[in-house]
Amino acid sequence: MVAPPDNDVLWARSLHYSHGGSPALTGVSLGVREGEILAVSGPRGCGKTTLLRCLSGQLVPQQGEVWFNSAPVHTMSPALRERLRRDRFGWIDPEPGLVPELNAWENAALPLLLHGTSHRAAKKAAMEWLERLDIGMVARKRPAALLQSQRQRIAVARALVSAPSVLFADEPTASLHRTDRAQVLRTLTTAARSHDITVLLATHDAEVAALADRTVSLLDGRRVNSVQLDGTDGAEGRAACSLSV
Repeated sequence: MVAPPDNDVLWARSLHYSHGGSPALTGVSLGVREGEILAVSGPRGCGKTTLLRCLSGQLVPQQGEVWFNSAPVHTMSPALRERLRRDRFGWIDPEPGLVPELNAWENAALPLLLHGTSHRAAKKAAMEWLERLDIGMVARKRPAALLQSQRQRIAVARALVSAPSVLFADEPTASLHRTDRAQVLRTLTTAARSHDITVLLATHDAEVAALADRTVSLLDGRRVNSVQLDGTDGAEGRAACSLSV
């Protein structure tokens, strides 16, 4: 087992993972530099979500290694991986997954409240992010009273409120219209730059991938040199170039 390069905050080597016998990752390796925005691109079903879940410790690869800074994530106990996800990582799903009983600011502040942050400080931080995302006016409303685009922005605020070292964003704007998508992505990239947050952004949209510093392409669970992506809503990658080595 060899430790990753010093300038890589995340590093993975030869990752293999199968779902019910169907390969999702086949020998994927990559490194992510601190503060980098890295897009993981490719069509649906290519292994993007599985890769992000392995890198974030939600899944343990069946073969291969995952390192965060100098810590081997793949050998951590479930409790240590849970602590890592809670303390150092943020996550955004395609769907917001809000707590229906909590209002908007309470949902956004939830990671801080669970960490024991004072009610006042948690609310202040949550409100700052809701204002950045132009939804401060709905802070006291519950998810059922909000539009889908508003609920997704709350999920983005929740992922950013604790200033994670790494933010994993799995198709974070897939459910949004183009205008809302652009606003959320601007906030994500601006926050990453200003707070030195490393971002892994899974997407099948060429316009989204273009916002990243660098792009890693997947096809059928393998890294490839490139995948042809459309820039339209709901588009999927269609063709891959030669396999990476």
